[in-house]
Amino acid sequence: MPPRLILLNKPYQVLSQFTDNSGKQTLAEFVDIKSVYPAGRLDYDSEGLLLLTDDGKLQAQISHPKYKLRKTYWAQVEGSATQAHCDALCAGVVLKDGPARAVSCRLIPEPDLWPRNPPIRVRKSIPDSWIELVIAEGRNRQVRRMTAAVDLPCLRLVRAAIGELTLQDLQPGEYRLVEAPASGFNSR
Repeated sequence: MPPRLILLNKPYQVLSQFTDNSGKQTLAEFVDIKSVYPAGRLDYDSEGLLLLTDDGKLQAQISHPKYKLRKTYWAQVEGSATQAHCDALCAGVVLKDGPARAVSCRLIPEPDLWPRNPPIRVRKSIPDSWIELVIAEGRNRQVRRMTAAVDLPCLRLVRAAIGELTLQDLQPGEYRLVEAPASGFNSR
């Protein structure tokens, strides 16, 4: 039997696990398929693509840092992002747990996304902008810490892709069962 691979659009303020004793929403409220587990994590206050599988080898290919699987994020940041900010993120920034750098970064127009509930705070006197950031590792809150390191606090963070797999038209809380890539999840 081939491994199961699920693409889930994890909603904002949902834990990337199936159980919790603190009353927070979990994946169990959205995925009714048994024996699958998250391949990696997505922070409670981040949204977007989360992969789940029932295959340990596939889970390791997706989540273990040694495979350097690229993950694409759309970050709404406070302030006017410039190419110089993107260049700095690609050159690398120093975080408390060591240096981190983006594989690529570019300015993007606001993506056509679902409304976030609750919406982000809006301040009339401070602009916001969007960047697309690709990383090949996934430390705790890494993208948020990287954008903060270049003076662009992150207001909203959406993971748009993992490797070649994308959200496509999945709405928050929706999932789709797909075939795992024949070549596995090798880095590009």
